[in-house]
Amino acid sequence: MEKKRRERINKGKRKVARVVLGIIGGLLAILILVIAVNASRNVKAMNRSIDAVLEELNKSYTVTQISPEEYEEMKMYGIMKFKVEQYAIEGLGNLSVMRVNMGVMQMATIVITPKDKNVPLMSADYMYILSNRKSYLEFYDVVQNKDATYMQLVGKLNGVIDGYQHLANFEASEAWYEHLLSVDAYKASKPKDDAQLELMLRESVQVYLDHAKMLPELTEEEKNEKKNITLAYTDGLIEKGGISTDVFKKELGPEVTKDFFDRVFFGTLR
Repeated sequence: MEKKRRERINKGKRKVARVVLGIIGGLLAILILVIAVNASRNVKAMNRSIDAVLEELNKSYTVTQISPEEYEEMKMYGIMKFKVEQYAIEGLGNLSVMRVNMGVMQMATIVITPKDKNVPLMSADYMYILSNRKSYLEFYDVVQNKDATYMQLVGKLNGVIDGYQHLANFEASEAWYEHLLSVDAYKASKPKDDAQLELMLRESVQVYLDHAKMLPELTEEEKNEKKNITLAYTDGLIEKGGISTDVFKKELGPEVTKDFFDRVFFGTLR
């Protein structure tokens, strides 16, 4: 009798264990599905924003993809794989694009570094974690002369940003380079806002490029001045710190990070 009782108890325990394992397996399957669905949606939103910038550039300029060489794919912390693209914008400067897809998180960075025109440096960053988003759109005054024409562009860009005040803002961390920022937008959003974020980026780029087209090309002396001002900013990121810069510096070291910045990410010395 005692033996049969123990067998019934053990059988019951095994049944409970199977049920528990089945529930855990089901929950894991749901979690994996949620991550996969969000990742697919986020990658599409990320790629649409990048494509929007390339489309606008191609309307006005000859844009040629060039090889980022050894920086085409960079692995950070063993799990973050950055895919890097670089483009030469004839008559304007350098474009770099970085994408990361880690399943639960996606990130994209788009940087236009002007060399030939008196316009600001543009940086757009997008971070997606499941159904939550954060985006940064910034224009940096890496210029020698902020004349009336330049300030007209700043006013137009701020006008574009003002048209998207209905999208929730978040407060960015304080940074040493804030004095260089004349236009910025920091948005916390959801998937329903993706089309609006893409439109804000596209309209900003349109205004930026339309203005750049009207400007004369800088002289060689002016280009050198602009390069030095840009280098002061990009070298400052390495020396004084920056959110993404600190990641690269920790993994690559300051010297390799500077080489990546100079030749690819900002393309200042290319």
